[in-house]
Amino acid sequence: MPETLFSKIIQREIPADIIYEDELCLAFKDIAPQAPLHALLIPKQCIAKLSDSTAAEHSILGHLILKAPEIAAEQGYQDCFRVVINNGEQAGQTVFHLHLHILAGRALSWPPG
Repeated sequence: MPETLFSKIIQREIPADIIYEDELCLAFKDIAPQAPLHALLIPKQCIAKLSDSTAAEHSILGHLILKAPEIAAEQGYQDCFRVVINNGEQAGQTVFHLHLHILAGRALSWPPG
């Protein structure tokens, strides 16, 4: 696995406030939250960015999408949350390990910025 901040969290080399984990993914609270709930959901398999994924990753991508609402609900936000995936530096991606932002708990405007 390429060494990233998130791979270090997966390996427990860096502490994180983990709120969900299974054999395929891990979710933890963002250290600079933009909403009362701001969790990052990451695959344990390193995919640098969404555009790098292939058909071989379809099951992990589906797993992440299905886990996001479960995690939001477990945190008290069953039907009102946003999922964001930044793809590439110009889109705001700063850690090149695919991650889904799960945001909830405040009014979220559109367009997002």
